[in-house]
Amino acid sequence: MNAPSQFPAPPPLSRSSMLLRFALIGAVLLIVVLAFGYVGGWLAPQRLTAQRMVNQLQANAGVFPGYRRNHAKGVCVAGYFDSNGQAQAFSVAQVFAPGRTPVVGRFAVPVGNPYAPDSSAPIRSMALRFTEANGQQWRSGMNSMPVFPVGTPQAFFELLQAQHPDPASGKPDPAKLGAFFASHPETSAFLAWVKTAKPSASYATESYWSLNAFVLVDANGDKHPVRWRMVAENGNSTPGGSDPNYLDADLAQRLAQGPQRWHLVLTLASPGDPTDDASKEWPADRHEVDAGTLVLTGTEPQESGPCRDINYDPTVLPNGIQISDDPLLPARSAAYATSYLRRTSEEAHLPGTAASHTEAK
Repeated sequence: MNAPSQFPAPPPLSRSSMLLRFALIGAVLLIVVLAFGYVGGWLAPQRLTAQRMVNQLQANAGVFPGYRRNHAKGVCVAGYFDSNGQAQAFSVAQVFAPGRTPVVGRFAVPVGNPYAPDSSAPIRSMALRFTEANGQQWRSGMNSMPVFPVGTPQAFFELLQAQHPDPASGKPDPAKLGAFFASHPETSAFLAWVKTAKPSASYATESYWSLNAFVLVDANGDKHPVRWRMVAENGNSTPGGSDPNYLDADLAQRLAQGPQRWHLVLTLASPGDPTDDASKEWPADRHEVDAGTLVLTGTEPQESGPCRDINYDPTVLPNGIQISDDPLLPARSAAYATSYLRRTSEEAHLPGTAASHTEAK
């Protein structure tokens, strides 16, 4: 026989109580559905979403199945980061402890067409994934310019719209671009850089900026706003010539002669320096720390290399590094995820497969 229960059975619910419970459950489910609808943009089709951002990138450059929707043309690299320990005073991240951390990276041209010539864009990009001994990762996406054109996702979306090719010419309408820059005075620092920029013909001779601000956290829990850049040791480059893929050829030639190196320089903010606006540069006299040396030792084509399936989301950070209040960071993360899901779902067309090679011909 079963022992008698120590607790009396609850009285049966009245009809009104049951209806009330069902109503509460329904309300909770409705809130969840509405939340997903809002995030997905179903309830507010004019609200800016990652899907709309990536759709605009595709509208500007076309769709190339299996490739990133931006920075589509690139090459994989591998090596390590050799920390000198000088950043340990500002962050508990294991990557800053003295020693080596393996790195898988990617150089790219910021275009949506993976078959475009290297000369089609003056800016180069460097993406890195540091894998700490404890398994945590630090992913970073940097560009060879010291300042971003705009400071908000909405402004960047409007810039993409202004860059949409005119059907008649196949190129952006200068009038629309001019109107955009005229209505966005925050672009002045970027435009000033563009006027004097002289991009090299080599990935290896460029320096690369994080653009966004981040936050280092030290052993005491104190926080230090920071931006970083990779400063190339080799500052000499040669003209690209007529080869549309001269960047990959130059990198392979340099690596065949020996490792290529960059110094990771951390720039610490002073009180009042903006951390929420990548279109504003910090003064040149800010305190800087040389945290160590990035050493790249090899390269592989992105079609078959280890960087192909990595989403270089800059918000993937280890303990000791946090995102700042820059609104571009969550927007970048969401857009990168959308691009990643689209290209990896196109399995039959992934770079390196027979189908992709057939399409490229």
